[in-house]
Amino acid sequence: MKKIIHTNYAPAAVGPYSQAVESRGVLFVSGQLGIDPATGSMVSGGMREQTERLLQNLKTVLNSAGYNLSDVVKCTVYLKDINDFQAMNEVYATFFDADPPARAAFQVAALPLDALVEIEAVAVR
Repeated sequence: MKKIIHTNYAPAAVGPYSQAVESRGVLFVSGQLGIDPATGSMVSGGMREQTERLLQNLKTVLNSAGYNLSDVVKCTVYLKDINDFQAMNEVYATFFDADPPARAAFQVAALPLDALVEIEAVAVR
């Protein structure tokens, strides 16, 4: 059985998918972008600003399902340019400073809405 997670305090999906899906105590959070949920637009600035915003969005989706950042066991990071890894990593570390989750990071050809970074997560209670 699965439960669809949706909150108006995080950006709406930009396609036919859910913000998150919970099944048997595991939460699968769809890739988050640096979209300001109040405006529906990508935040201005670069990698640091987009990473900060998308991690706030991730936290909001987690919280709406009764989870928090410490429940995250795996993240996957998609970067438009792998040379931005360090800038993303510095912001990421402020959200996952103690006992960070497992993680993979990849450079991809393009991301939705011309984003610089996208992060998806899996959380377990």
